[in-house]
Amino acid sequence: MANSVTLENIRAGYGSVRVLNSVSMRVGSGETVALLGTNGNGKSTIIKCIMGAVTPTAGSVSIEIDGRRYNPAAMKTKDIVDLGVALVPEGRRLFPKLTVEENLLLGAYRQAARVVINRSLDYCYAMFPRLQERRRQLSGSMSGGEQQMLALARALMTVPKILIIDEPSVGLAPIVVREVIQKIGQLKKEQQLTVLMAEQNFNQATQICERGYFIVHGEVAFVGNSSEELSNNELVRKIYLGAKFPGSW
Repeated sequence: MANSVTLENIRAGYGSVRVLNSVSMRVGSGETVALLGTNGNGKSTIIKCIMGAVTPTAGSVSIEIDGRRYNPAAMKTKDIVDLGVALVPEGRRLFPKLTVEENLLLGAYRQAARVVINRSLDYCYAMFPRLQERRRQLSGSMSGGEQQMLALARALMTVPKILIIDEPSVGLAPIVVREVIQKIGQLKKEQQLTVLMAEQNFNQATQICERGYFIVHGEVAFVGNSSEELSNNELVRKIYLGAKFPGSW
C-alpha cells in the first residue's frame, strides 16, 4: 500500500517570523528524498509541519499511510507516530541515563510495534552489531556515531512505514557519516520504507536519494530528479558546494 508525504504551498513560522514560504514537495511511496540546504533555511520546520509540531498558516500537509490520507495539522504528534511515521531528530535525543536496550524498548511503545518487539530487537542488533555489544551500556556514554545508530534503531523499533531523519551527520567524523548514510540506504531497501532525510552533507545524501529538494530562505529553489541534476545545478554549486562562477561573490 502507498505511504507518502505531500506538502502544497506551505507557509509556516514561529510567531511573527515566517520561515517557510509556499513550499510544495512530495515524497512518493518507497522513495528516498533528500531535503538539502544550509542551516537556517527551513528544513527542520518542514519536518515539524509533517510531524504536527508546527501548524502551517497556509497550504496543506498530507500523509498517506496504506492508501489512506491524514492531515497532520489536525493531529497530535503521538497519533502521527502511531500511524507509522517515525522521526530521528537532530541531536539524536536519546535517554542518556538509560541503557542501549532500554532506549530501544522504549521505541516500541505503539501497539503495532509491541506485537513484534522481539523480532524488531533482533533485527536492530543484526543491523547494528555494536549496539548488541553495548546493549547494557548507558547511551550517554557512547560515541556520537554509536548514538546516531541507536537513534536510527530506536526509530525502527516503532515499525515505521515512513522514516524522517533530521541531520544525521551533525557532529560526526566523515568516515562515520559514510557508514550512517549507508545504513539508512540499506534500511530503506530491506524494510521497504519511504524516507525523507534532511541533510547538509550533500555528497553523502545524494548517494542514497532518488531525488532532492534544495531549500533556500524557506523556499524550494531547485528540485533535482537525480544526484547528477543536483550536482550540476549552478545555484546548488554556488550556495551549497561553494563553487565560484563568473561574477559570483
